[in-house]
Amino acid sequence: MFTLPELTAEHIQAMLPFIGVGFFAQLIDGALGMAFGVITNTLLVSVLGLAPARASASVHVVETFTTAASAVSHIVHKNVNWKLFARLALPGMIGGVAGAYLLTNIDGNVAKPFVMAYLTGIGIYLLWRAWEMEHGHEHKPAKVVEPLGLLGGFLDAAGGGGWGPVVTSNLLVQGTDPRTTIGTVNTAEFFLTTTISATFILTMGLQAFTIAAVGLIIGGLMAAPLGAVIAKRIPAKRLLAMVGGLLTATSLFSLYKAIF
Repeated sequence: MFTLPELTAEHIQAMLPFIGVGFFAQLIDGALGMAFGVITNTLLVSVLGLAPARASASVHVVETFTTAASAVSHIVHKNVNWKLFARLALPGMIGGVAGAYLLTNIDGNVAKPFVMAYLTGIGIYLLWRAWEMEHGHEHKPAKVVEPLGLLGGFLDAAGGGGWGPVVTSNLLVQGTDPRTTIGTVNTAEFFLTTTISATFILTMGLQAFTIAAVGLIIGGLMAAPLGAVIAKRIPAKRLLAMVGGLLTATSLFSLYKAIF
């Protein structure tokens, strides 16, 4: 029978940085509809040296808790477009299962450079989105939704994050309302992460409940109710630039280590 390890003072001290990371990542994710997975996955892979599959499994177990809290908050604040949700959720879940299965069936050392290259691309993309906001880009009406959900779910599972950067950003580019897009993508993400977590548990067992994961859960749950409020009140441009810069720098460093 699986049991969580007994918490000691040393465990709690080791958990504190992850509580901070979980709080920061979820605060941004709730406000922008992106970044929790890519921030935490970058930390687990590049700093702690976890294999990509185990890191992605840990992130998605954490996100099962944080996205539930975030979804409730966005629903309460009426930030959800339910028609858009219905078109996103199921394709996202299908793509997530495919991505999780692929990642658990390839060698971690082979996967790591590709995963970090993907995360670097996400960071650069977020920087571009911040620049685009600065220059007042005009969006077109949204047309592509289901394929976007399928791709976002696949990349999220395979890369340990990416649902928000891929789906939210592309929907905004197509012309959807920022507030309801962020709320809808966050709400659909709960179903995505639950499906991906179940897939990882079936293929890997209960290895994702580490001290790092518990710390991330605590920090994420603390921040989740605040994200929906921030989505209504604070412009996204500056946060996008900060997240993009952070992800690009950390992912490039980890990619360099993986290759050389």
